[in-house]
Amino acid sequence: MTTPLHRTAALTDTTPRGADQAGLELRGITFTHPGADEPTLAEVDLAVASGEMLAVVGPSGSGKTSTLRVTAGLVRPEQGEVFVGGVNLSSRAPERRGMSMLFQRPLLFPHLNVLDNVGFADRVAGHSRRRARARAADYLGLVHLAHLARRGTGTLSGGQEQRVALARALAAEPRVLLLDEPFSSLDAGVRAAMHELLGEVRAVLAPTTVIVTHDLDEAALADGVAVLVAGRVHQVDSVAKLYRRPATREVARVLGGFAEVEGHLDEHGHHSPFGVLPWPPPGAALTDNEPPVGAATVLVRRESLRTTSTHDAAAVFVGVVVAVRQRGLRHSVVLEPEAGHRSGRPPRVEVEHQAMTVPTHGDRVGVALTGLPYSLLPAGSA
Repeated sequence: MTTPLHRTAALTDTTPRGADQAGLELRGITFTHPGADEPTLAEVDLAVASGEMLAVVGPSGSGKTSTLRVTAGLVRPEQGEVFVGGVNLSSRAPERRGMSMLFQRPLLFPHLNVLDNVGFADRVAGHSRRRARARAADYLGLVHLAHLARRGTGTLSGGQEQRVALARALAAEPRVLLLDEPFSSLDAGVRAAMHELLGEVRAVLAPTTVIVTHDLDEAALADGVAVLVAGRVHQVDSVAKLYRRPATREVARVLGGFAEVEGHLDEHGHHSPFGVLPWPPPGAALTDNEPPVGAATVLVRRESLRTTSTHDAAAVFVGVVVAVRQRGLRHSVVLEPEAGHRSGRPPRVEVEHQAMTVPTHGDRVGVALTGLPYSLLPAGSA
């Protein structure tokens, strides 16, 4: 008899993309927690193509988990609709939406062994124990735990528990897989192994997937990333595009690693205490949504900056060291510009220091751009 894994693999090999009609779409979702003054989610629109994975990132309290709970039908929004394959599921109960949700805690059934945990969905559906266990064995093989089938759940490590929970979620053959920070409690090595496993699962089963995460490396596993801030979607793009051109200051702060330099944009470039940066950056083309002339903030990736001699012609400005931070075997320095600042608190920038000799507080250091792109935000951007 053909196993469910073989059937799914055959479908993804022979069926035109999207023909299984498992794409997910959220339209205008607004949801407010009881007693809250402001909406937890405000007119959220998101779409995930069939078989693809979307990562949702954002600060704590931004509405990431609520997005999954609305999608799964665990809470009802005040407005908005949830579609899978073009079918409106908004009025359907959670168990009739064809979705599985994996949480940070595995929530395994302690009275069942590993095999019967994975076979639970089949048993609830009325299938025989023999059939449920045969299918469960296939999914345990997929997560590399076939040898633990008869184990009790109390004997498993954290990583093994989460693999069993993933196998159980997949055994329900969901059209949409929802992952709510499922690997955040695992140590770095186990988390990396789970990332590899998720890639293997996607290659075999190709579920439409939404993963909520604080880990930007984890988010990079997805086909696209949605940045959610205060219940609103600020940007949906690839990780590469988010880092090259964050749409808002809030997106840049969620991603981290940007220096924000206030200044003024004119036809000659961006003027600030850090000098004049050409706009657009060398090698980049203008786009339709360029910042207007006037007050603007330049966003520079920290890895785009390096310390250099104060006499280096490549230096875009000279700064004074106000702090030195050790990051493993590396050091970074926090600088204020030496000149060009007239009032208020001087802007600061953190730069990785690559020289053998580490500067000290008060030293003068040059800063050069490495040629990586920077971007601009007009004044007033969130």
